Amino acid sequence: MSKSVINSEKAPAAIGTYSQAIKAGNTVYMSGQIPLDPQTMELVEGFEAQTVQVFENLKAVMEAAGGSFKDVVKLNIFLTDLAHFATVNEVMGRYFQQPYPARAAIGVAALPKGAQVEMDAILVLE
Repeated sequence: MSKSVINSEKAPAAIGTYSQAIKAGNTVYMSGQIPLDPQTMELVEGFEAQTVQVFENLKAVMEAAGGSFKDVVKLNIFLTDLAHFATVNEVMGRYFQQPYPARAAIGVAALPKGAQVEMDAILVLE
């Protein structure tokens, strides 16, 4: 099976030894996105704004892969404070429609660059 690198200039550049996403067959494995503004490579301020930025970064990579939120089958959410879970649900509702993807929400001690939220996803393209 061949694999190809997916890259979008509309999402933050990788800050390590990884690709924004890898497509293998019709499946796209997206790396975690934190709330970096792709123009400045700085974190946006405020939890809700960070959550929106993460979804916008994911969207940019999904579109570069030829997909969208409707193609997401699995979403992992990493939070430094699980008290923000209701906000994540509310913002997620702006991006997804039923049937919703499978999802995990995981509390973590810290995220890169001091982010409060990070997400990765798996897409299956038609």
